[in-house]
Amino acid sequence: MMGRERLALYPGSFDPFTLGHLNIVERALRLFDAVDIMVTVNSEKSALLSPEVRCNLIRQCTVGMEAVSVTAFQGLVVDYARRRGATALVRGLRQVKDFDTEMQMAFANRRMHGELETVFLGTLPEHSMISSSLVREILRWGGDVKPFVPLQVAVALTCRHEKTT
Repeated sequence: MMGRERLALYPGSFDPFTLGHLNIVERALRLFDAVDIMVTVNSEKSALLSPEVRCNLIRQCTVGMEAVSVTAFQGLVVDYARRRGATALVRGLRQVKDFDTEMQMAFANRRMHGELETVFLGTLPEHSMISSSLVREILRWGGDVKPFVPLQVAVALTCRHEKTT
């Protein structure tokens, strides 16, 4: 195993990328040599931001983190993991209700790719109530999203919201 890079994938819609997401990336970097943030594209959901915009914002938020890459992806995460030689998926858990859904996905991924581990990282208490859905709702009603997202994301969302209102 010596010499082999331990690559973790961190999949999610990140619509938008929050302070909780950023904290999970920072902590995953302590456990893995590299983290690939996978911006998943779900054609069944209407997104606030395009995959390209989300990727660009995440890249801005992770400047200086040389071991981080950002990729837009549509399809099965396990297929991408095989192609990249990833050893693990990183998933953040905010609340107990996240656990059932995340475990179900972890079991399915493990069944499809037996070498791929899922690592759960509990969010810090100050981030446990932050979700992308909450940020979208605050933005929808003209509220201040700065306490919930990195500055680069707050600026982009505020500019976008001002253009649409």
